[in-house]
Amino acid sequence: MKRKSILLVLCIGMILTSCESKISVNSTDVKNEKNQKNTVMEIQDKGYDLQIDEKKKKEVVNDCEENMEAIRDIYSEFNGIQEADQNVARQMMDRMKEIIKQNGNPVRGSDHYSVMENYQKMEMFLNAARQEEKDNVILYEIDIDGGITRKEYTYDGENMFVISAKMLWNDDTEPMLTYISLSKIKEWKYTEYGNFCYEVCVPEPPEVTEIVDGSCIIRVRPLNEECLEYSEKYVGPLGYQGNNLLCSNWNIENMQDLDYNGIFEYLYNMKYGEKFSNETGVAGVTADEFESVIMTYLPVTAEELKEWAMYDEQSNTYAWQRLGCGSYAPTHFGLSLPEVIEIKYNEDGTVVLTINAVCDSVVCNDAVITHELTVKFQNDGSVHYVGNRILDNGIDNIPKYQYRLDKLQD
Repeated sequence: MKRKSILLVLCIGMILTSCESKISVNSTDVKNEKNQKNTVMEIQDKGYDLQIDEKKKKEVVNDCEENMEAIRDIYSEFNGIQEADQNVARQMMDRMKEIIKQNGNPVRGSDHYSVMENYQKMEMFLNAARQEEKDNVILYEIDIDGGITRKEYTYDGENMFVISAKMLWNDDTEPMLTYISLSKIKEWKYTEYGNFCYEVCVPEPPEVTEIVDGSCIIRVRPLNEECLEYSEKYVGPLGYQGNNLLCSNWNIENMQDLDYNGIFEYLYNMKYGEKFSNETGVAGVTADEFESVIMTYLPVTAEELKEWAMYDEQSNTYAWQRLGCGSYAPTHFGLSLPEVIEIKYNEDGTVVLTINAVCDSVVCNDAVITHELTVKFQNDGSVHYVGNRILDNGIDNIPKYQYRLDKLQD
């Protein structure tokens, strides 16, 4: 009897232990499930890395593959060549655009001044979203590597989202998906200048240690042909980084503060169609070469250059230093793209270009500054830059210019 009692106690203990174990396992499962749900809800709240429905994902991938197949022959023709030659890359992207635009959706190249084909459809979507009407649109971007980035924008009546997918060619010339993501667009606007400016939700500190830039600007409404031509030929090659021709106030009577040693390499590229380079990164440019390049585009004399630029009389050379961490502190403004939005022809033969500095880095502003660049075309077809004026005290809103060489610093 005593033995039976002991056995009964042991059995009851085992049953209770088994129940406790079962309860413990079930509690862990419930806790893990809750954590997973909380993580998903947390990500949903943050607006990035959102879950994509499998059916939708398959639809996106199939669409990318179909378009890649349509441009396969063009890619095979240009494979590798376009990466070394910007003009060839433009030819490839333009031909691919002609193929893909036939589906009726907006399509653009990845080069700075690419014209968006079928832009009206994108504009209709943005105007509908302004009126809080539900709609969606697909934009294709042809990349310099011959691949496609597909962006599908959806407005649900309250919020805008974008599914981005990138597909490129593998070594066997087969399309390969490199990423697909769904993000909420934190804020957006369609500007008077025809640019779609927006910022997607991204990880923020303390979740990440470095700032992730979710800003983007896409030109929807094309510039008119003349403004586009002038942008590409006369201001795009200069930009706002490494020289102060477009981001300072000057005229033909006040040219001593231009950074000639910085401007040189940009004008050299315009004149010869290739970048000026030096293996050591620091060089003495012969006076003849330096003065010839500068005087092709600016109304200055050799005597003025010797006075205003960094010139060494003993070696008869001008100093040049490659733009880098020792000679340039990167700024968001420096990466801005100049766009000519208006052209005025004066009776004295000068032409005034009204230009917006378009910055899609962090600030996401398609008119950080607006300035008037005055040029004069020479009889041989070349252009002289004869003045620049930043409007509305815009110079106070941009970083102070950093001269390429220390000697020119204040």
